[in-house]
Amino acid sequence: MRKAAEAVTSGHSDKTCDQIADAILDEFLRRDSHARVNVSVFGSHGMVMIGGEVASHADFDVASLVKSVYASIGHADDVEVFANIHVTVPEKLAPRVQSDSVVVNGYATKETREMLPRAFVCANNLARRLDDVRNADPNFSWLLPNGKVQVMMERDRVAAVTVQTAHVQNILPRDVQVAILDRVIAPIVGNDHPQILVNPLGAFSASGFSQTSGMSGNKLASDTYGGLIPHGDSAISGKDPGRPERCGAYLARLAARSLVAQGLATSAMVTVVYVPGRAEPAHLEVSGVSDKSRGSKMDFTNLIKSQFDFRPDAIVERLDLLKPIYRRTAAYGHFGRAGFPWETDV
Repeated sequence: MRKAAEAVTSGHSDKTCDQIADAILDEFLRRDSHARVNVSVFGSHGMVMIGGEVASHADFDVASLVKSVYASIGHADDVEVFANIHVTVPEKLAPRVQSDSVVVNGYATKETREMLPRAFVCANNLARRLDDVRNADPNFSWLLPNGKVQVMMERDRVAAVTVQTAHVQNILPRDVQVAILDRVIAPIVGNDHPQILVNPLGAFSASGFSQTSGMSGNKLASDTYGGLIPHGDSAISGKDPGRPERCGAYLARLAARSLVAQGLATSAMVTVVYVPGRAEPAHLEVSGVSDKSRGSKMDFTNLIKSQFDFRPDAIVERLDLLKPIYRRTAAYGHFGRAGFPWETDV
């Protein structure tokens, strides 16, 4: 059986937008930890547009922050920033009431140390390696920030790897292929001898918003489980931690992770459904597979209900989420990385 997963570098156009959105969120939280933020970012051909709604007393230069984040990712071109954020300054924030329907999923598996699907871990490692050599090795100064990786696995073997990476125009495609194979793919893939494609369409120089377009929320598969596991349809980046599409996804991951970490399941899936006007989820379903069940699903719903409170305010308090920690989530995925409260053992 084959499984395929994708990941992107930090300089991918959609991921650039996610990082800008979460940098804006972080800045609001840094100045006002109870800020309520819902911003979206769109970049295209020399410009970046910011829109959304914010309830906060904080005030800062959004355009300067956007330009700083854009440059820090490695983009050399300049961008014009248009910000149209509707800001309200409430005397006192009203209790949060869910205003939209949201479905989130959490997943964990024992097949990797990160408790993520192996194909997705491999794809993310390759994407991160592209960024590492670009930033640390002068011999890769020709590499540009925009990149995408697809990994196909057959059982436990990497069967195929496709890498698309932007580069300056004065380097030959063959030289790009040889360098990426030697310094990026080989150290990660090892001796699996997969089919390898590097820039299969030839020269690729589109990077940054001088030639490409991107939008926050477009890479939900890269944010979560690489497209191998179902996920909701609501963007995570740019949303404050009290919104269920963000905090609900985090606690669902922690709940699934707890089942695997305790040895109760070899893989676990948590599905949470929120509806308008209610803080309590309308539906919670938890299933897992263990060696003892011989592949049959086991129902862990009641156990998880007894251990986890999925109301957004309760999640924020439990995970201490009112901190400016979110820009770091916006590249290489929100899960499987140390340093986040939803990636700790329960």
